[in-house]
Amino acid sequence: MPSIRTRPATPADREFITSTAVRLAAFGPPPWRTPSEIVEPEVKALEAFFVTPLPGSAMFVVEDGRERLGFVLLERRVDYFTGRPHGHVSIIAISAAAEGRGAGTALMSAAEAWAREQGYGTLTLNVFGGNQRARAMYERCGFQVETLKYVKPLG
Repeated sequence: MPSIRTRPATPADREFITSTAVRLAAFGPPPWRTPSEIVEPEVKALEAFFVTPLPGSAMFVVEDGRERLGFVLLERRVDYFTGRPHGHVSIIAISAAAEGRGAGTALMSAAEAWAREQGYGTLTLNVFGGNQRARAMYERCGFQVETLKYVKPLG
């Protein structure tokens, strides 16, 4: 969409970003996780970004005109296997009204551009196995599965 654009997040976006974080559990978490277990730590990380951003981190908002559609929080990480730094999509969320409008793809393009500007050779992210909509979008953007985390609740 030609009217969709991304820009760096500002303190004026804080309320939109933290309220949109509720969407992080909209896919239906695994039975051993509650929605609040997923959302609350993410909101804390987002709040922390506005107080004291981690070195090498960035946040972007995607909008259509004056309507904010979503955001992405990006961080610098170090690859376990190579020891090299890389970009990491820490948190990404789109409002319910923005689904299917290209907002997620626009944010992923902004994330890739940011990673390239930092000189990183890779961009990583984590996604819940059951979040099929997000997984399909990441695959359309060229991401591939590298490792899988298995969980067995013992309680």
